[in-house]
Amino acid sequence: MSADADILDGAVSPAENTRLFGHDTAIDFLSKAYRDGHMHHALLLEGPQGIGKATLAFRFARHVLKHPDPQDAPEEITDPDPNDPLARQITGGASHNLLHVTRPIDVKTGRAKTTITVDEVRRAGHFFSQTSGTGNWRIVVIDPADDMNRAAANAILKILEEPPKRSLFLIISHAPGKLLPTIRSRCMPLRLQPLQDDELRHGLSHLGLDTGVEPATLETVINYSDGSLSTAILLLRYGGLDIAEAVERILQDDPLRSRPAIHALADTLTARDRETAYGFFTAYLMDRIMTMAQQDAMQGNLASSDKWARLSAQLNEKLTTARIYNLDRKQTVISLFSSFFRMSAA
Repeated sequence: MSADADILDGAVSPAENTRLFGHDTAIDFLSKAYRDGHMHHALLLEGPQGIGKATLAFRFARHVLKHPDPQDAPEEITDPDPNDPLARQITGGASHNLLHVTRPIDVKTGRAKTTITVDEVRRAGHFFSQTSGTGNWRIVVIDPADDMNRAAANAILKILEEPPKRSLFLIISHAPGKLLPTIRSRCMPLRLQPLQDDELRHGLSHLGLDTGVEPATLETVINYSDGSLSTAILLLRYGGLDIAEAVERILQDDPLRSRPAIHALADTLTARDRETAYGFFTAYLMDRIMTMAQQDAMQGNLASSDKWARLSAQLNEKLTTARIYNLDRKQTVISLFSSFFRMSAA
């Protein structure tokens, strides 16, 4: 079972998405590399979360499976026809030549597990053994590789070291620096950029998520999204805009004066069924701090940049510990802001 339960309200799963916004250069590169017979057996699709990496992976996978002979493949990779039998197979997870490796669903909770386990990667080995005599392309999409635990990463590395004939790995990563260097060294990186503002607008319009949204609100969402369609959806559908604005007010306020606002935000984030909102908050805060580090570095303020980079590492460690030991989320939220203000005063 795949983690389709992770699909945001209003979004479309990458396997069934018929539209891709942006990334024209990447699509043209993949089309030409495939036609010329120069396709690497493992592509590492890098870039921020929510910009269409998985959608691009499934689009390219459909293209390869529909045109198994590269010399006969068309020059352009076009929007898939949802009524095409191959497209229906892939959408339904019924293709014998494509395997989607992602976080499995926990049958007890109905939610996606926190990691891609080694058992999921072992499915890839079984998949190759079952299809080894067909002569068709066999494609594995790992979505995202960042979620693999150590055992799973080592297992996929073994397959990458001796890839089966006519196999293609489309490995998605939001943070490739966290992957094993040996995995990265066996892949050809393809860096995807955040979406442009117009591309974000088209994406939201395609999903019908801009209906009834005030123009000023939509522009604020675009501004906060940093080129990520999934972030835009979180801002519109999961209270993300209110969370982002609350975080900005707190960060710019005095530590003592902001205490009631911090507690109010913590109460909101830790209410029942607010896991997605809590995840948005932690991601937004971490991105905000890394942006501060990058801006200071660009301005030549290396001491301040180093300070914010160290804070980012500390907060990541706090979040990891909180997740592993299932610590109280309200206290975690309060602790994150406390660390921020302590570092600001340093």
